[in-house]
Amino acid sequence: MIDLRSDTVTQPTAAMREAILRAPLGDDVFGDDPTVNALQERIAQITGKEAALFMPSGTQSNLCALMAHCERGDEYIVGQNAHTYRYEGGGAAVLGSIQPQPLAQNASGEMSLTDIAAAIKPIDCHFARTRLLALENTWNGHPMSQAYLAQATGLARQHGLAVHLDGARLFNAAVAQAEGGLVTASVRRIVDHFDSVSVCFSKGLGAPVGSALCGSHELITKALRWRKVLGGGLRQSGILAAAALHALEHHVDRLAQDHALAKRLAQGLQGVPGLSVRSAQTNIVFVDVADGRGPVLLEGLKAQGVLATGLIGLRFVTHLGVDAAGIDHAIACIRRLMANASAPTSPAPTRVGVY
Repeated sequence: MIDLRSDTVTQPTAAMREAILRAPLGDDVFGDDPTVNALQERIAQITGKEAALFMPSGTQSNLCALMAHCERGDEYIVGQNAHTYRYEGGGAAVLGSIQPQPLAQNASGEMSLTDIAAAIKPIDCHFARTRLLALENTWNGHPMSQAYLAQATGLARQHGLAVHLDGARLFNAAVAQAEGGLVTASVRRIVDHFDSVSVCFSKGLGAPVGSALCGSHELITKALRWRKVLGGGLRQSGILAAAALHALEHHVDRLAQDHALAKRLAQGLQGVPGLSVRSAQTNIVFVDVADGRGPVLLEGLKAQGVLATGLIGLRFVTHLGVDAAGIDHAIACIRRLMANASAPTSPAPTRVGVY
């Protein structure tokens, strides 16, 4: 199968498996797993933050961040379609008693500065206390501009708010915006705008499990307690951390290859009747399919060994498990299927998700 559903489907490389086997282990709940500690120190260094905390998932990392920044009855401002609001089970409200204030976003994931300012509540017993602004980068494969990050976070700080970044694909954004190939400097330029950042190792970096929350010592101390409350205290988790540490050392620069393959896919689908191709700035390509033929195209692709996600608009994600030959096969299949497809009378339901 050529699996383009998500970059979460990657398998550990042989070298990563060897790193897992060789990892020295301890009990991370006691704080003495050397591999976890090394990973936390490394990602904190890369992001320029004081400390970091290894988590099983990005959902838990984001939730611990929200609960560390906010108290019961507080509010955070977030995009209407942001992952922390729409795709993480409502955890902030359900488990943190934190009220989300969702705002409309443009195609780049940006909330307008006017809307953000208007959403910040006055200090009054009638209102939830607005404490935090949360942004997401990349956004549907689109790296947010430095200008917007500076403006939005600057506005938040003027009103006394903290700022958190859901950086699930932070390194994709950093590679896309790196100047002279200096990815770490690019990471810092992004993250310096924020008080905290959640980073996934299990997406483009290719580790099987794990994320990290990075921030101040004070914030990470609070997040450690919430991680325990949420069931995230692990024991010999250096087995997982070793994969993430290997990914940081060996899989960051290669993200440029994923970006090139996404561009190859987007260019290969340009001009196909019935398709409208959007975004190939990093490793995600969206394709709008005319006449409700999205489900038919998905099923046809699956039958020919190509997996994608979506309904009317389809999503293709490149990663280390896909090569140029696989992309060319996907292009050929899509072109052939679109040439032969007819519009269905009633599109069949297809599971849609953002992972």
